[in-house]
Amino acid sequence: MGPIREIDSKLITETVKRLFLEANTCLGADVLAALQTSLAREESPLGRQVLARMLENAAVAREESAPICQDTGLAVVFVELGQDVHVAGDLLNAAIEEGVRQAYEEGYFRKSVCDPLTRANTGDNTPAVINVEIVAGDRIRLSVMPKGGGSENMSSVAMLLPAAGREGIRRHVVESVLKAGPNPCPPVIVGVGIGGSIEESLILAKKALLRPLGQKNGRDERLNELEQDILADVNRMGGGPQGFGGSVSALSVHVEMKPCHIASLPVAVNIQCHVARHREAII
Repeated sequence: MGPIREIDSKLITETVKRLFLEANTCLGADVLAALQTSLAREESPLGRQVLARMLENAAVAREESAPICQDTGLAVVFVELGQDVHVAGDLLNAAIEEGVRQAYEEGYFRKSVCDPLTRANTGDNTPAVINVEIVAGDRIRLSVMPKGGGSENMSSVAMLLPAAGREGIRRHVVESVLKAGPNPCPPVIVGVGIGGSIEESLILAKKALLRPLGQKNGRDERLNELEQDILADVNRMGGGPQGFGGSVSALSVHVEMKPCHIASLPVAVNIQCHVARHREAII
């Protein structure tokens, strides 16, 4: 264990605020490149028109510092907290939520968080969904994801029989995307979590969406092959951009995997819309 590094909670708040402001107004270079590539290879004239409008929308949002989509999302934050860090001032979660609160107020972003039963809006887009992992070192990595409701609603989890194997996993993911249809605003990014427990598979699936498009899974070549097979299957469906028909229904498939119980095979699917917003910073 090294010397303890103190980080003021105000720096965490400021960083979270900046990341959410950027994520909601500036589509990442990886997504823009994927949309441009899709525009070049889309076979449907209507599909190409839809992709062109998506790129135009992203350009206008960036130029005017306006939201890329009116659904500015549930605030999801992944934190890698170095074990040699001491957060001074507010509690870590409180500092993060204050950053969310300030970003959604300053950016005039839609506040989409409500009580599940009364549907009364909380008024500031909190509480955020915060996932914390303790890691080595004296830094904090903050990854933020404004997650829209339309894509989140199309997500799924299944406890498959272990005998289902690779083919069962592939089939479940493809069927989940097929069932989602146009609802998650395709072309989508498909996050897949395999293994762990039921709740860990869901976190793996969502965390998989943070990987830049075009970047291979560097941990396991089997997962690279599975990602490409699922992507090909999904794009053969013919759903196309926004479900109007075409050859590009998904931009990418990202799979993460952990060991699981011998009697279980958890498989989670977390779908992301074409407005795949995320940003990260290390402090």
